[in-house]
Amino acid sequence: MADDALILGGVRFTNRLFTGTGKFASNDQIPAMLAASGSQMITVALRRVDQSGRAENILDFIPKNVTLLPNTSGARDAEQAVRIARIARAAGCGDFIKIEVITDMQMLMPDNWETLKATEILAREGFVVLPYVLPDLTLAKRLEDVGAAAIMPLGAPIGTNRGLETKMLIELLIAHCRLPIIVDAGIGRPSHAAAAMEMGAAAVLVNTAIATAADPASTGRAFSLAVEAGRMAFLADMAAESATAQASSPLTGFLDD
Repeated sequence: MADDALILGGVRFTNRLFTGTGKFASNDQIPAMLAASGSQMITVALRRVDQSGRAENILDFIPKNVTLLPNTSGARDAEQAVRIARIARAAGCGDFIKIEVITDMQMLMPDNWETLKATEILAREGFVVLPYVLPDLTLAKRLEDVGAAAIMPLGAPIGTNRGLETKMLIELLIAHCRLPIIVDAGIGRPSHAAAAMEMGAAAVLVNTAIATAADPASTGRAFSLAVEAGRMAFLADMAAESATAQASSPLTGFLDD
């Protein structure tokens, strides 16, 4: 486990829990959550970054050793996503970008086609692109071809805390993609995060479940431990499930045999 780091865009991550900045009761809770969880990457919506000094700047609450993952929240098509990414880079947020293109305003499902187009453009411009998508193996292979750094399939609709409702489709991506699979959206319990890591996910991104908890710092710590446990279980290559009972001790050789 000591050398089990995740490398994205040349950056080494030893903690595979990624977190977010949205929905906290107060931005003051973010530093404590990051310290307790050990999370080394955090998402931030560009509209919450204020370089003018006229409003509270979310960046003031994020330690410099935590990698920023700006997202293109609010984008309705590839063109808007590309524009937001370029502004984020110009604002000093770095080269990482999470592509989030949503046209379905009821269930907030990502638009896979527009996401693919934005990924291709931004990867050519040197961005480290992490596209947020509905899990689709054909799309995932195309994202690989156009230069995505990882693929971020949703586990369940964003903000629902319902866990791995797309488990079978995520398993296909893990089995057949060469890029890291980072499960994003819908993870509501540490057990969900552990299950995703046991499947072989490279990391998970959790925001709502941590930010809306009564104690975000403790919740972040719980998620971090669950991610570590799930990763250890995956690397241990644990025994597969069995359709029949398997005795853990011999059923013969008793004294009266």
